[in-house]
Amino acid sequence: MGTTPLKILCITGWCRNGSTIIGNVLNEIPGFFHVGEVHFLWKNAAGKGVNSLCGCGEVLTRCPVWSEILLSGLPAGLSPEAHADDVIRRQRACVRTRHTWRVLDRGLHCDDIREHAALMARTYHALAERTGTQVIVDTTKIPGEAALLPHLEGVTPYYVHLVRDPRAVAHSWREPKQYVYAMSSRMSTAYWHGFNLASHAITRRHPERSIFLRYEDFIADPAGTVDTLLRLCGADPAGNPVRDRTVELHANHTVTGNPDRFRTGATVIRDRDDSWRNGLSTPAKLAAATLSWPLFRRYGYGYGGTLQSGRRADAAAPRAAKSSEQ
Repeated sequence: MGTTPLKILCITGWCRNGSTIIGNVLNEIPGFFHVGEVHFLWKNAAGKGVNSLCGCGEVLTRCPVWSEILLSGLPAGLSPEAHADDVIRRQRACVRTRHTWRVLDRGLHCDDIREHAALMARTYHALAERTGTQVIVDTTKIPGEAALLPHLEGVTPYYVHLVRDPRAVAHSWREPKQYVYAMSSRMSTAYWHGFNLASHAITRRHPERSIFLRYEDFIADPAGTVDTLLRLCGADPAGNPVRDRTVELHANHTVTGNPDRFRTGATVIRDRDDSWRNGLSTPAKLAAATLSWPLFRRYGYGYGGTLQSGRRADAAAPRAAKSSEQ
């Protein structure tokens, strides 16, 4: 491992929050590498997850990047399937969302979490060495994994707590999408609430290296938001690839994530997110707004679908993470 800490830009929050497109935009910046949801690398590579394809279109075990990482991290005498079983067991025991507060308070408190931290550190550093990466963008969104990052050797984490209107999220979960299953509005919002509470606990511990960001603010000003993310982790905004709401996306090496991760070419970032207004039933809208309380109001969402004035997530500086504490 090098003497200069590797930077991990960790995007956390609940799923369907826009992290895939943000990660893929950042992937176009020299020195940045979007890994997608690396938490699921071993599970998917062993055929035990929902999708075994890398963002480049190859099966993970044949991908020129991940095949090397997987082989280099395989313990001697252990099959890939047995290794995956060990990794999955440790993940379930130590870094689920419910474990976030224990990781924050107790750190590397047992053998399982120490082994998992060592695995993640080796994986990140091997990836950086293989690709020449300076900043790894991880959109796993599991707060237990995010809370572990400060305990990884040679790693400096930066956090983006990304949220999206829970009604828009519920609408996105309404129908299955390729390898992604469907979920009810009530279930989606229950997860939304829990994941965001845990994400807030992490950014509150590390306010100097964190920002709070609403997806709606990203689509309102994608170029400005990317500038802010680059400044957060000490990168030059001159590398921003967004031009007039458009970015040219190339093949990536993401693990899992929204199926849109496979899209390449000129991509226009839309400036509206209101399909849920007509696509989501009234009972489902009420369920999402009610079950997300009080975070719904704290994050600036209004019942009419407009963002609350004076509560817009300030993405101008790292201290913006504090806006979710008010």
